[in-house]
Amino acid sequence: MSEKAIVFDIQRASLHDGPGIRTTIFLKGCPLNCLWCHNPESGIAKPQLFFHFDKCSKCKKCSEVCGENVHRFADGNHSIDFDKCTLCGKCVEVCNDSGLRMVGREMTSGEVLHEVMADFDFYKKSGGGMTLSGGEPMLQFDFSMEILKKCKELGVNTCVETSGEITSQKFSQIMPFVDIFLFDYKVTGLADHKRYTGVSNERILKNLDTAYHFAVPIILRCPIIPGVNDNELHFRAICDMDKKYPKLKGIEILPYHTMGNSKRISIGLDETLAELKTVSSEVAEKWVEQLKSYGCHKAKIG
Repeated sequence: MSEKAIVFDIQRASLHDGPGIRTTIFLKGCPLNCLWCHNPESGIAKPQLFFHFDKCSKCKKCSEVCGENVHRFADGNHSIDFDKCTLCGKCVEVCNDSGLRMVGREMTSGEVLHEVMADFDFYKKSGGGMTLSGGEPMLQFDFSMEILKKCKELGVNTCVETSGEITSQKFSQIMPFVDIFLFDYKVTGLADHKRYTGVSNERILKNLDTAYHFAVPIILRCPIIPGVNDNELHFRAICDMDKKYPKLKGIEILPYHTMGNSKRISIGLDETLAELKTVSSEVAEKWVEQLKSYGCHKAKIG
């Protein structure tokens, strides 16, 4: 098992990424650029420097070891020129405050599988398993194929959280090794989908249809963003999905939260949707009730 991928997080004992107790593997790289993304550090498939502003004590050790003038201190502030960073990691090594870290490291499928199998007994007792997430896990296709195949051989339930934005050929190749898809349904309409995510939804919807008719269980995941898709058109489209695909295992409503913006700043990106606040539980419940009033009784807050 020698295929490699850039992994940015491994979460054990996860309860929200598929059925039962799971180990979720987060892979870097995504073909979409959603304005509300809560994992913006997953956008590119290579390691990145991550700066926790609130943990920095302004000790200046990072600037002393950096030969590229990435770290600057002026007027009591620590700023970073991310474009100059060569990812040498020297600044991370000398940071005593955990203000700096590298996001993403290369791992083989064998190394990841070792982490997964550590909780095998919990999977068996709870009906859990391994979940590949991201980013878009199928973007690092050879790695994902290898570890999914091996998990199936070992009797580990497999789940893939996906945007669906992958070639039909690759999607068809990977389906036999997936026990359940967490499939994103983000925005209704080709033009709006491209406006808010950067890509058309044409191939995404085709892959969703393929997975459904291949009889892979699917939970539809629907991020709801105020001012973007919290409208009757989109809610009725979600209900139409429920009618078109009556055997969907579930429809999860994912209310917008602001966590992604703080992460964006930490990797040198500008904020998006900066005017929006985290959605309250009351608003989220109203969305679910609206969906149910249209006949979508599977809808629940994810």
